[in-house]
Amino acid sequence: MNTAPGQPRAAGWRHRVEALGAGVRGGFGGLGNGIVYVGGLVRLYGSVGRRAVLALRGGPHRIRWSAIVQQAVRVGVRSIPIVALVQLFIGIILALNMAPTLTEYGQLESVADIVGISMFREMGALISAVILSGFAGASIAAELGAMVEGEEIKALRAHALDPIRFLVVPRVLATTVMMVGLTVLANIVGVLGGFLTAVFVLDVNPLTYIDNTRLALTLTDYFTGMFKAGVFGAIIAGLACHEGLNVRGGAEGVGRATTTTVVKSIVCLIGADCIFTVVFYVLEW
Repeated sequence: MNTAPGQPRAAGWRHRVEALGAGVRGGFGGLGNGIVYVGGLVRLYGSVGRRAVLALRGGPHRIRWSAIVQQAVRVGVRSIPIVALVQLFIGIILALNMAPTLTEYGQLESVADIVGISMFREMGALISAVILSGFAGASIAAELGAMVEGEEIKALRAHALDPIRFLVVPRVLATTVMMVGLTVLANIVGVLGGFLTAVFVLDVNPLTYIDNTRLALTLTDYFTGMFKAGVFGAIIAGLACHEGLNVRGGAEGVGRATTTTVVKSIVCLIGADCIFTVVFYVLEW
């Protein structure tokens, strides 16, 4: 039986239309999933904020300070060595990379300005947050995910205990506070790395470097970096808790949540940093 000449062409167009429809459907499905994810994350942040405010009033809604201190030690104190080491390297890298260009214009001493402003406004908070997302964010997601799979979360709810209050709020508060503290340390160590490089490698006068750093930095540089650090800490902890509490699929799901937490945290951190930088630039801060 012979096939009509127009039939293959009609079939080809039909396949193209079906493929286009499948692509559009998949795109809208992905958009819907993204909206649902953001909605769940916003709901979690709202719950944490409400419970934190209630905790400040005391009474039956109070949060154990020992739980916050425990999380602060695990999240922040134990990450001090790696944050300090990385930020020291960042200070050295900034100084060495800017030295040739500054030397051409006879402004080698200005390396102190560049290192100081870069660390206090950007690199101190951002690099520390990226490190913390892998060090603490993954740990939080894995811990909560294991509790979900072990049905410990269900046991808390069965005993009329709020998992958000007892598990999420201490982690979010501890990570936010420790992120600010780590950023202060990162700024100091990063500037120290630039100082050591400038003095012992680039032959810059140490007093000149200190004076240039002091004159270049302002309170705006300091407080914008601290504000970013606090927001970054909340982003890391919120994403980690959200991923951990929504684990499905056993041990494989826990591993997937851990990886997803790190990836999404880094993307959100850089995106948030970009937004803050644009806003601060427009406001001339």
